[in-house]
Amino acid sequence: MTSRQIMIKKKLIGRKGNDGLLFKLVLYVLLIGISFIFLYPLLSMLSMSFMSLEDLIDSSIAWIPRSLTGENYAIGFNQLNFVMALWTSIKIAFLPTLASLVSSALIGYGLAKYHFPGKRIVLGLMLVLFLVPTVLTYIPTTVMYQSLTIFGIPLNLMGSLRAFIIPAMAGFGIRQTVFILIFYQFFRIIPQELFEAAEVDGSGVIRTFLSIAIPLAMPAFLICGLFAFVWYWNETSLARAYFGNNYTSLLMGLEGYINTYRSLYSQGQLTMESASSIYNLGVQYAMTLMSIIPLLIIYLVVQKGFVAGIDKSGIAGQ
Repeated sequence: MTSRQIMIKKKLIGRKGNDGLLFKLVLYVLLIGISFIFLYPLLSMLSMSFMSLEDLIDSSIAWIPRSLTGENYAIGFNQLNFVMALWTSIKIAFLPTLASLVSSALIGYGLAKYHFPGKRIVLGLMLVLFLVPTVLTYIPTTVMYQSLTIFGIPLNLMGSLRAFIIPAMAGFGIRQTVFILIFYQFFRIIPQELFEAAEVDGSGVIRTFLSIAIPLAMPAFLICGLFAFVWYWNETSLARAYFGNNYTSLLMGLEGYINTYRSLYSQGQLTMESASSIYNLGVQYAMTLMSIIPLLIIYLVVQKGFVAGIDKSGIAGQ
């Protein structure tokens, strides 16, 4: 084998087998293929959201419309009552998220730093609770919320944001078991010597928690905050059951639009040939993207800290 052939072989295969051109080519082809599978629905929605009604009806147009139009977004903006629905979505997601972070941090800290009889049982029950589907607890939870009182004072949870906030304060928010376990993992790996040194300096339990535990667990707050915000943002079934018509978020408005669209379509009032200027797939996809964009913006802002926090928390399997 000549030196030229050896050089070509090194470039194609590499020295270790995973640093050659062939390996990189196969790797990038796989990555591009997998990425396309995940991005295809989003790209399809993005394309159709800018199509006019004529382009949507025309079967010869698949991806690129004849002319881009923003009319679907204007219609979707009005159909969603976007500004009010966005503000409602932020309230529905942010307030329970804040309550979840506070209670999860306190519970996780207590489980990580204090030893008591039955601690392992508590952790086991938390895992079991996480595995129980929300559907199974929906009816008894609703009945309890309708009649729940404290010292004879009714809490009036139904029809109010308190239906999300108070359970989150008590550690029973949506998928809150995950947050408690994440905080538990973070606080558990903090050296005990730091807390002992604080006690020697005369720091009490609350001050130690606020001045040492919380600053060191900021990645956990970021992870749990983002997950909680997204989960409360996307929750429509419980929100509609608990709030009724008192609150309408972006996704609840989108869900109502889709139900109306499907109803008209099933009744024969809408067909692919006689689509409505208001009820069509272009408007539906535009409204869907408008509901997703706020979450994408939040993720892009906190992406760096979120990824770093996942590495530290052990979610990535480390």
